[in-house]
Amino acid sequence: MQLKNLALAASVVATAAASPAAAADSGSQYFGVIAIHSGSGVQNAGFNAAKGGLIAGLKDKSAGCETTNFYISEGSLYIYDNTARTQEIFVDRSGMGQGLIGYTVGVQPAPKNTERKGWAIKDTHLQFDGSDLIACATADGYKIWASAGVAAPGGYTDCVSIAARVVEIAEPVACWAT
Repeated sequence: MQLKNLALAASVVATAAASPAAAADSGSQYFGVIAIHSGSGVQNAGFNAAKGGLIAGLKDKSAGCETTNFYISEGSLYIYDNTARTQEIFVDRSGMGQGLIGYTVGVQPAPKNTERKGWAIKDTHLQFDGSDLIACATADGYKIWASAGVAAPGGYTDCVSIAARVVEIAEPVACWAT
């Protein structure tokens, strides 16, 4: 009888581990993110997963997720999508990447020179490796970059450091980023 209960408990744990809600760290929340930089065009713009990266103030919502919610698990940042398929954020701080932020879907491997761990929430702000993020104006909105010691990454000229304010979400909205 005890062996049967042990097998049932193991099955429940395996099922829970496969669900996206269980993937979030114990006690962590799903959240949205808005950019904070007073006096700039990116002020209060929400983050969206689009075009292989993160864009604040996405102008064409059909180019990505209309709403993007996130969660952190073991230092990695994920896009919530309510399936067993993961969408994991990566950062390329190499000389070529200059802080590029992108994401992989499902079993896609992370690109060369990228990092996945290092995400944390500090004082209600999302940071990578203890640093705030950068927003650069584009035709689509503001492309989000991680700090890599480059003030204007990717050749953009209209960039500002931002505080990425975390807004907790009680009922996350699924996003299937492409």
